[in-house]
Amino acid sequence: MPFLKMSKLVSKWLFSKPATQQYPVEPRIPIAGSRGKLVLDKDTCVYCTACQKKCPTGAIVVDRPNKTLSIERLRCISCGYCVEICPKDSLNLTTDHGNPATKHETEMQ
Repeated sequence: MPFLKMSKLVSKWLFSKPATQQYPVEPRIPIAGSRGKLVLDKDTCVYCTACQKKCPTGAIVVDRPNKTLSIERLRCISCGYCVEICPKDSLNLTTDHGNPATKHETEMQ
């Protein structure tokens, strides 16, 4: 009798869909409301340094005289504090995660 129960389970597992997503084969579907990559709109940014002050990890550095904003991707935890505090709505968190950071480098924007 145990053999019949086991063969029933094996046949069920063989012909059912996998519980996990086959990521490399099937593209990842972004979940609504998920936090991904931080994106800056340079045209609306006034470089007020509010995002730099609010960032808990210090991943954002704003150079006001040169009008540049740099993000250290390995330090950014996608918390969204910078997005909330931005007076011009220049920062957004997209659902796209982009490429993973493998080196400790700063992305200039």
